Amino acid sequence: KCTGCGTCVETCPVGVYEIKDKKSVATKPEECLVCRACEVQCPEGAIQVIE
Repeated sequence: KCTGCGTCVETCPVGVYEIKDKKSVATKPEECLVCRACEVQCPEGAIQVIE
């Protein structure tokens, strides 16, 4: 479950994520490179990248 830590925001090379209402939201999913950096770095395991 997302805790809004911001790791994905910092990790994503193309800025897919933003923190809104204390949670991470993929505001630009069409920009995703499917590099899975956010998925790997998320300390809560809250992200699952779908190709």
